[in-house]
Amino acid sequence: MALLGHVTVSQRSTIQHQDFISWDDLSVEKYTRTMDAVDGDATRVILVSKDGTGDSRTVQGAVDMIPDGNKERVKILINPGVYREKVIVPKTKPFVSFIGNQSSETVISFHLRASDRYSNGQNVGTFDSATVAVESDYFCANGITFENTAPAAQPGEEGMQAVALRLTGDKAMIYRCRILGSQDTLFDHYGRHYFYECYIQGSIDFIFGSARSLYQQACTLHAVAESYGAVAASQRNSPMDNSGFSFLECRLNGTGLLYLGRAWGRYARVVYSYCQLEGIILPEGWNDWGDPSRKSTVYFGQFNCKGDGANLQGRVSWARSLTYLEAKPFMDRGYIDGELWLRL
Repeated sequence: MALLGHVTVSQRSTIQHQDFISWDDLSVEKYTRTMDAVDGDATRVILVSKDGTGDSRTVQGAVDMIPDGNKERVKILINPGVYREKVIVPKTKPFVSFIGNQSSETVISFHLRASDRYSNGQNVGTFDSATVAVESDYFCANGITFENTAPAAQPGEEGMQAVALRLTGDKAMIYRCRILGSQDTLFDHYGRHYFYECYIQGSIDFIFGSARSLYQQACTLHAVAESYGAVAASQRNSPMDNSGFSFLECRLNGTGLLYLGRAWGRYARVVYSYCQLEGIILPEGWNDWGDPSRKSTVYFGQFNCKGDGANLQGRVSWARSLTYLEAKPFMDRGYIDGELWLRL
């Protein structure tokens, strides 16, 4: 075993390569500092603390301590504080947990826009604007704020995309976290992802990408649009593509006038079920991304939603008012194959 700094002892007798995420992966019951090497009876925990009392002063420094090809759960316990840094969890480092005390206290924050330039003059771009980018599988986070502090775009401004969190790996769970930004806040890029009791803030397409994700159980989608905006932009481009966003028992509130979704991809798929939609939703509800041909191929629907924004009168004719049987495939963890990788 490689040395990995400080560890805590787990209640499990041994650590094994586990192809699932459990509640245990989202918490640290007890932390004891030790300089011993990691062995088969220990759960690896790396402590991040700005005051130097942990294993690393930065979150990226803790990620860097994890060996490439890691096959065991590593918990990065992040003490309260605002960590102003960009963080990348590379594809070669799966089974990583970010754990904070609560999201209001533990913040990873940066300020970067797509139109900002590197020293060589090249634009950063949306993809690399992310404050935290996760490219590995089996990532999970609890009690963390992911934030990009770049301001909202003014009328006519371009290149203001500013990602707080990008998820490119498969099988990730985000629990009781805040994801804060304005335009393009959450790049739900690829893979199967589960968001539970999260707070996601933005203005324009603030959840976007090609992932297959379930947002469940009191997730709050909070708009900070000054005029018009949109919640979700699905990039699904083929009828054979199983990606799309399902919002179940979520609450949508805030400011501005919003579309529930926009057809970034020709076969974009977005479904709202049992959600509370406040009166900031535009009556038409959905947008075809300026391409009328997409009206016949997208899958935009809602089922049994409540609130002033849930009124189906005025919806575009190509939106779907779903029956229970039509909505059912989107209303549990089976939508993201959760029975295969979630043990909750």
